[in-house]
Amino acid sequence: QVQLVESGGGLVQAGGSLRLACVASGSVSSINVLGWYRQAPGKQRELVATVNNGGYINYANSVKGRFTISRDGAKSTLYLQMSSLKPEDTAVYYCNAVITVMKYDYDYWGQGTQVTVSS
Repeated sequence: QVQLVESGGGLVQAGGSLRLACVASGSVSSINVLGWYRQAPGKQRELVATVNNGGYINYANSVKGRFTISRDGAKSTLYLQMSSLKPEDTAVYYCNAVITVMKYDYDYWGQGTQVTVSS
């Protein structure tokens, strides 16, 4: 079991910056992948960025060059530095952790944090 708690969301003007944080607790050492997803009103949840245990990072094309994902060495805290924010970045941002047990992947989600970018 993994518990995830996000923080750092808020209201920002277009062009501004925000940093999100996600604190993981529980079976942190079992986490294989950590990531950020977002869901805008009326849209499906979409990947923003992920980082795996090998340090491989994957970004959605829409955020490349503007967002940076990072984590501390103990995997207990995940960050998302967001710069040059656009109104279309407005969404609820969710932290995700993937644990593999007996070749099965299990997803854990935080409660989400709202990011609103005004034009």
